[in-house]
Amino acid sequence: MIAELGHIALVIAFVLALIQASLPLIGAARLDQGRDDFGWSTLAVPAALAQAVCVFLSFGALMWLFMVSDFTVALVAAHSNAHMPDLYRAAATWGNHEGSMLLWVLILALYGGGLAVLGGRLPGGLRARALAIQGLVGAGFLAFILWTSNPFLRLDPAPFDGADLNPLLQHPALAFHPPFLYLGYVGLSMAYAFAVAALIEGRVDPAWARWVRPWTLAAWCALTTGIAMGSWWAYYELGWGGFWFWDPVENASLAPWLLATALLHSCAVSEKRGALGRWTVLLAILAFCLSIMGAFLVRSGVLTSVHAFANDPERGIFILAFLLVAGGGALALYAWRAPGLADGGLFAPISREGALLLNNLFMATAAGAVLLGTLYPLLLDAVGADKISVGPPYFNTVFAPLLFAMAVAMGVGPLLAWKRGDLMSALRRLGWVCGITLGVVWLVWWLAQGGSIMAVGVAAAGFWLVASALSEWWGRVWRPGHGWRQILRRAAGLPRSAYGMTLAHAGLGVVVLGIAGTGIESRETVQHQAPGETVMMADYALTLRDVEPRMGPNYQAMTALIDVYRDGVLVARLEPEKRIYVVSGRPTTESAVFSSVAGDLYVSLGEPDPQNQGAWTTRIRYNPLAGWLWIGATIMAIGGLISLADRRHRVGAPTRRRAAAASMVNG
Repeated sequence: MIAELGHIALVIAFVLALIQASLPLIGAARLDQGRDDFGWSTLAVPAALAQAVCVFLSFGALMWLFMVSDFTVALVAAHSNAHMPDLYRAAATWGNHEGSMLLWVLILALYGGGLAVLGGRLPGGLRARALAIQGLVGAGFLAFILWTSNPFLRLDPAPFDGADLNPLLQHPALAFHPPFLYLGYVGLSMAYAFAVAALIEGRVDPAWARWVRPWTLAAWCALTTGIAMGSWWAYYELGWGGFWFWDPVENASLAPWLLATALLHSCAVSEKRGALGRWTVLLAILAFCLSIMGAFLVRSGVLTSVHAFANDPERGIFILAFLLVAGGGALALYAWRAPGLADGGLFAPISREGALLLNNLFMATAAGAVLLGTLYPLLLDAVGADKISVGPPYFNTVFAPLLFAMAVAMGVGPLLAWKRGDLMSALRRLGWVCGITLGVVWLVWWLAQGGSIMAVGVAAAGFWLVASALSEWWGRVWRPGHGWRQILRRAAGLPRSAYGMTLAHAGLGVVVLGIAGTGIESRETVQHQAPGETVMMADYALTLRDVEPRMGPNYQAMTALIDVYRDGVLVARLEPEKRIYVVSGRPTTESAVFSSVAGDLYVSLGEPDPQNQGAWTTRIRYNPLAGWLWIGATIMAIGGLISLADRRHRVGAPTRRRAAAASMVNG
């Protein structure tokens, strides 16, 4: 009965989405003419709220079926079993194609409901059109679920137990990674809806940008967190000691993140100066199109990946067709309406607007390079040409110079004035940052005894980002002759968005330093190790005490007990595991990591040595600064949330400038 109720709720949500997508558009057009006699433009709000309730009930029904292990439902029987811990039974709701699409639609409906509730100060026509576009996107995905991916199909006869969730997905990071990733992916639909609504109205102004920016910022925070969780999962679960392999599905999340970052900066220019309006609209459309493309890659079967949910070309064609309609239609509308959009706010090339635009171009180029490297092998395969593989060498070679250029622009840009800036003055303020950066690079080069020029350049970019962000903040609060009380008072008077920007830029620098550290001096050794034997790695001695069997809730494991010594002192006990899941019989590698500020000691357990009874293969790796990757990503997300909490960036809040705060900040 619960399954049928969940299915009925989906059908009702689809009908509501069609109403939301059609009648408010007609009403908004009539509203512009001053004759919306039937009040159709106002139907968008109740339709969006009702649709959100229906999708929420449907998703709740599916989760309930997983939690009670109702194996009469085919999806539950295929992706769960009665022995799984509760966390993974809940995560199994979205750990499959059908459930993940329902989660996608749920988040889409919640965003639409959020706009309906929080958009009271929006002009009536703009709100109606944005909600209608959101409803149109929702109707497309609801149709996809109902016609190709129904999660509530019954199974007769029902099995006694289920087939198990993919063991690789039974990890805490994977329980939370998809929801955060989808909050980012789907959140970009709000920017898309506002962009299409603006094109229909033929108007893009600072007020429009002020409404787009907080939704984009919320999506950016979620997408940053989701990508970080995914890399953390790969680091711990796959046993190879890396955090990013330029997998096509990884790239499918990175490209929208780059465009979302560019969109945030472009919105700032549009809001502050009324410039780059057409460019902002284009970025909003492209960012969401890349999100849909990610859904296509994961579900089409055109690639093989540990991240892929489905291997069904027919379902992939449906998403591809939807991408062509949503993306192609929006771009056609852009080509028609964009020339008529006002794009004022002239500025000199050397200005804050110019620096932000330059950085946007770097980010868009980086997204294009990632997309090219991801899709080119697929296109060759589709036309029957020779198969090729585009891997890390291509991406590293293309991405590193762009990252360095972005870092330089991000450091200098905030120090330039709006409209017309003084480059030499900004460089003088950053003189000490340049000097210290060069000194740090030389020190890294000397300590590493050489190494990759590219990795050292990336390290320079990371340190430059951190130091320049802190320098910009210090320039806001310090004035010659002022004491600490005045400095603290000025710091307290800074808007939250200023702290958000500082943390986001510095956090990215910390991430880049982590990437550089793992690229400069990572070391690895693989050997057969018997109980009592010791292996040296960096400054650590790792002694294998024993390998013993253990039982988990739904798996059997062989667990290595490894003592880690430094200078003869026991500093950690690591327990990497080799698991076999009972129901599916599939193995996984559970790595163990000892983290410190300097780096990670990473250990994974392989297979037993057939020639030496009791000995096992161990992979021991030292990754300098590896933990900085996730620390930096956390700082970035926190910076985004702090900026989102700024009253001036909240949805519905008008822009207000307090004279006292302005005088305190500007000195």
